[in-house]
Amino acid sequence: MFIEAFYDAGQALKRSHPEFIVPDVATVNQLLAKYDAGYELQPPNLVSRNSSISIAVPERPPSLDEEAQEIIRRSLKQAEDSLAAGNGRQAVQEILWLLETVSTAFQGISIGETAVQGKYFNKIAEELRRHHKGQTIEQAINWMTTLHGYLSSPMGGGVRHGGTLKASMTMLPHEARLFYNLIRSYLSFLIDEHDRLTRGI
Repeated sequence: MFIEAFYDAGQALKRSHPEFIVPDVATVNQLLAKYDAGYELQPPNLVSRNSSISIAVPERPPSLDEEAQEIIRRSLKQAEDSLAAGNGRQAVQEILWLLETVSTAFQGISIGETAVQGKYFNKIAEELRRHHKGQTIEQAINWMTTLHGYLSSPMGGGVRHGGTLKASMTMLPHEARLFYNLIRSYLSFLIDEHDRLTRGI
């Protein structure tokens, strides 16, 4: 907010007093880079360049095999690279795919007297929610499925099934970062929950 306010105030001052010299975009960006502020001005947007604000996912998911861990690492790297390159839609598409993929790890896991039978994200999510009424996982699954539904819808994010030509296909950098961080937090939660269930806790 400070960076935006500083730049906007300079531009307002320049409009009302053209004789004043105020920092331009290049100067502000040089200072932001010099002090590793994690942001860059791309008027009219302020773009986050700080990958350290991403939600942490365990470096080595405890209950998943080596192949699964490598899929997670590779997909997260691809999403992070896309985000850093300004390709927000591709980053969100990749990490949404990863959320769907990680959910399949729950297939066959026992929950009470039954085992998870679903093969796809929505079915697996519904089974997990049904067997955990009143628990944190029920609410977390509600949030995940809401976000998944929005991003999948052609009238929403249009990430999974494409959008409509009448709707805006633009995903702003701060929107992509929001979706990316939310999904990373859900991934971390699902991995921990998978570990908990496989250990019978």
